[in-house]
Amino acid sequence: MTHDREHLEARYSNHFEIGQNAFEFLFDFGQDYGGSDTTSQIHTRIVTSPFFAKYFADLLWDAVHRYEEQNGRIPDEEP
Repeated sequence: MTHDREHLEARYSNHFEIGQNAFEFLFDFGQDYGGSDTTSQIHTRIVTSPFFAKYFADLLWDAVHRYEEQNGRIPDEEP
């Protein structure tokens, strides 16, 4: 499988919300401009099945683990 990443739009996100129901998970990504929920703007929603949500969680954990092996522990709180 080939991926055309040349035309992907990159968006910064420092605000995340996750919801779920019996059939799907909803991942909302956005930006928080001031620390309160009223200043957060959601710009992307990803909807996926429970299977792929779990797969995503495993991939993300593996990526964080590799990052920490190479760069040191990520702090639990934002500096």
